[in-house]
Amino acid sequence: MNRLLICIIAMCATCPSFAGNEEQGAPVDVLSCAAFPVNSAEDLDILLDRAGECRLVLLGEASHGTSEFYTWRSDISRRLIEEKGYAFIAVEGDWATLYRLNRYVKGLEGAGDGAREIMKEFDRWPTWMWANEEMVSLIEWMREYNADLPEGNRIGFYGMDVYGPETSYRKVLDLIEEWGLQQAYAVREYYACLEDFEDDFAMYGRAVSFGMAPCDEQVLAVVELLDGIGPDSGISGTDHLNLLQNAWVVKNAEKHYRAMGVHGPHSWNHRADHFFQTIERLLEFYGHDSKGVVWAHNTHVGDARATDMASQGRRNIGQIAREQLGSNRVFSVGFGTHRGTVMAGRSWGGDREIMNVPPGISGSYEEIMHLMGKDEALIMLEDIKEDPLMLESRGHRAIGVVYHPEREHLGNYVPTVLPRRYNAFLFIDETRALSPVH
Repeated sequence: MNRLLICIIAMCATCPSFAGNEEQGAPVDVLSCAAFPVNSAEDLDILLDRAGECRLVLLGEASHGTSEFYTWRSDISRRLIEEKGYAFIAVEGDWATLYRLNRYVKGLEGAGDGAREIMKEFDRWPTWMWANEEMVSLIEWMREYNADLPEGNRIGFYGMDVYGPETSYRKVLDLIEEWGLQQAYAVREYYACLEDFEDDFAMYGRAVSFGMAPCDEQVLAVVELLDGIGPDSGISGTDHLNLLQNAWVVKNAEKHYRAMGVHGPHSWNHRADHFFQTIERLLEFYGHDSKGVVWAHNTHVGDARATDMASQGRRNIGQIAREQLGSNRVFSVGFGTHRGTVMAGRSWGGDREIMNVPPGISGSYEEIMHLMGKDEALIMLEDIKEDPLMLESRGHRAIGVVYHPEREHLGNYVPTVLPRRYNAFLFIDETRALSPVH
């Protein structure tokens, strides 16, 4: 008998709590057979063994406002960096804003006096997403870890999102002026197309939808111009990466916001493509054998083909990375909770609140994992990926920065085939909200 069959027989004999609940009992048994209790970073050995040689490890979250998702991802990332040689962490945040933290963790001159002080200057909503006490701890650890390393070997921290193009737009113009680049005049001429929208790219998208000529050729021309800057310019590889990536943010944000006025998945997919293209540039920057850790929402890191996103024509990092790098070189970890509290807003740009997360709805993965009876568990989905019960699509909760817990049963559950979406899953039965630094 294989391990799974033995486990199921044993559990059926010893777990009377499942009696009378045959519909949920069998999936609970299967998940329990692949679940390992976890209490600290020392309990993650099996995850490190399975994931540690992959080019990318994708770490998800079921919300952008849950403390435990951040602390567990930090624990996993630290061990991947220390024991497996991972070179960077890329997160679902703005490149230009978070680049200050990258400079800080690398100990570069003028980077700032501390992670918390830098984060307090973040002003784009939702500020709590990357300006929180949980992140302060990780950033300070990264700086300390880098302190004894040569500058070229220091690990980095980057934002990979297409949002924040207004800041990137100004950063490109500031840098080319500061460095006295001969391309400065041409860049200013090309970017003049966006001058009226430098504070609000969403307004640019609306203007194009009402008939204004797009600026796609101009922003692409800036990328091509800056990409051609050679080593004779005196600009370091690190500075060139920063300059060029800011230009890519402007270029891809133009496409993203312009597509918002068009029905369909295009805007979402442009953002997903930008995520992965940023990761590719970081892998290239750190070397052909480099490895990276990616933090993003479950909806981005879990393979879209295992959800209803596929029928909507949407792709994400999880899918693209597997297709481009190979499934054996990408390891994706989903995160979830049964109940607790979360930080979110009731409207975009609205006041942040600590909201109650209600128990997972009947039949959802969150309810089934709760029935395992474990406070925290790492479920190695690879071990049960062929079990017929695991190939059924079930609801899997996703909480955004805008959240209405009283209505979540109407639209917060994504139909999912769990072991096709992730390689592993970290479940925390009860969670609490983040602690913002602001």
